Amino acid sequence: MGYFLLYESMTETVLLARDKWLKPDGLMFPDQAVIYFAGIEDAEYREGKVDFWDDVYGIKMHVMKSLVLSEPLVDVVESKAICTDVVPVF
Repeated sequence: MGYFLLYESMTETVLLARDKWLKPDGLMFPDQAVIYFAGIEDAEYREGKVDFWDDVYGIKMHVMKSLVLSEPLVDVVESKAICTDVVPVF
């Protein structure tokens, strides 16, 4: 279902399915979650996700970098890459 129902925008779909098919005394699991935010610094990761656009198989596509940097990124990274406090969002 994507990363924590966010990456593939599954939250709305899960809630619609709950409202349509869950019996009045039914239960859903998990029934709660905590999402945490943290800043990372990882040169290898940046090279693969951002700097990649400087030269895509010989084609200069560096204009894509600003778009890539403007979008939020949901991904799994090594814990050693975390360089800020980890804070709960909700």
